[in-house]
Amino acid sequence: MKKSAFLGCLFLLICAGATSQNVGIKTNIPYWGLITPNLGIEVALGKKVTLEASAGFNPFTLSDNKYLKHWLAYGELRYWTCEKFNGHFFGLHGLGGQYNVGGWDIPFWHFKNLKENRYQGYAYGAGISYGYQWLLSRRWNFEFTLGAGYARFHYEKFPCVKCGTSEGKGEKDYLGPTKGAVSIIYIIK
Repeated sequence: MKKSAFLGCLFLLICAGATSQNVGIKTNIPYWGLITPNLGIEVALGKKVTLEASAGFNPFTLSDNKYLKHWLAYGELRYWTCEKFNGHFFGLHGLGGQYNVGGWDIPFWHFKNLKENRYQGYAYGAGISYGYQWLLSRRWNFEFTLGAGYARFHYEKFPCVKCGTSEGKGEKDYLGPTKGAVSIIYIIK
């Protein structure tokens, strides 16, 4: 509840300082494919600099003993090579969240035996990103973003997806992709 209140206050503060043609409301389309409702806001800080804040939350229980419950928040400072909300940009992002995941057969995942085990904990990190934004119409844009960096996972491991006692706590460092988005954006004018 405290996290939701904090994100709500941050959203209102950003909106209070925004002027027309300097705000975009966005959603990451592939994130919806993971059953994760998400929303972001991007605010212009200058002619070539914007600040994005995005969050996603998956509270749903899936069938077949699969867990993918999590919340994740991103903040990113962007520098645009031409003009804000149009063309190429480079960014510095930070991320944080909590997770409860297990029952998935993902061969490239950084936790071992994710299909037979469940991991829950929290993570935080930072990275750099590149993206491009296309103007679709006067009020709509489309964006593609990729980022890489570092993340630190703090976790507790359980021997099976639904049952069992903890097998202990641990920490894991991760270096690799930390951001990926294909977003649709509504520009407030």
